Amino acid sequence: MNRFLINNSAKYRLLRTILQGVIGVIIANLDLLVGEFSIDPALKPVIVGVVMAILSPIMASLGTTDIPEKEDLPDDYFEGHIE
Repeated sequence: MNRFLINNSAKYRLLRTILQGVIGVIIANLDLLVGEFSIDPALKPVIVGVVMAILSPIMASLGTTDIPEKEDLPDDYFEGHIE
């Protein structure tokens, strides 16, 4: 998880951007999910952008603390090379 938040390789930056976009779309469409209120469709892209702008520095700051007793996953963990 620490690698996901602070690694600046292209793969992790893309994954963070996709995650921020998904969270932004979920928040912008809360009116459809909950059904109790209505959000103007013209505001939904603005909401997604604001959520992504807020999440970007938060996600960057979450990964800056090092926990020495907690080990990170090996680099090839998700490629299926671990037996």
